[in-house]
Amino acid sequence: MTVVIGLTGSIASGKSTVSQMFSRFNIPVVDADRLSRKVVEPGEPAYNKIVEAFGYQILQDDRTIDRKRLGKIIFSDEEKRQQLNSIVHPQVRQEMLEEREAYKAEDYPAVVLDIPLLFESRLTSFVDRVMVVYVDEETQLKRLMERDQSKREEAEERIQAQLTITEKAKMADAVIDNNGSEEESFQQLKDILHQWNIV
Repeated sequence: MTVVIGLTGSIASGKSTVSQMFSRFNIPVVDADRLSRKVVEPGEPAYNKIVEAFGYQILQDDRTIDRKRLGKIIFSDEEKRQQLNSIVHPQVRQEMLEEREAYKAEDYPAVVLDIPLLFESRLTSFVDRVMVVYVDEETQLKRLMERDQSKREEAEERIQAQLTITEKAKMADAVIDNNGSEEESFQQLKDILHQWNIV
C-alpha cells in the first residue's frame, strides 16, 4: 500500500529543500511547480488559454511566458489570479494524478505530492497524510526578500496571498520546523517517516 504524502508550506519556508530530502529514502516526488511550468509551455493547451486571457505582452521574445510579468499582474489582482488558476490548475491536477497513479502501480512505499497551495486549492483529498514545512513569519519574510531581491512590501504582499504558515501547521498531520539547520530538518523528516512506518 503506497502512502500518499502531501507536502506543503508557504513561500520561502524551505519546502523545496525538504522535498529534495525524500530522494535519500528513495521516495518519488510529484512536484506541482514543475508540472505548472510544463503545462504552460508553448503548444500546451493551458499556454494558448493564458495568452488569450492575458495578451501577448506577457510573452518573452522566444514566445515563452514571462513568469515575472505575469506574476506582477496576478499578485495585485485577485480576479486575475483566479482566472489564471482556473486555466492552470485543472491541467496540473490531471498530470499530478497520472504521475501519482504510476508510482502507486510500481508499489513504492510512499509517493510525495509537493503542492505549495495544497490547502488553498482544497486538494487534501489527493493525499493520505499532510506534512507542513514551517518557519516563523519573520524568518519567512527575510528569506523571501533575500531570495527574490524584493522590498519588504512586495514580500509581504506575496506572503499574504496565501494562508498563513501557522494556520497550515494546525491542519497538518506532521510539521517540520525548518527554522534550524538542514540536518535538523532531515532528522525530523526521518522521525516522521519512521512514525508512519514508511522507512
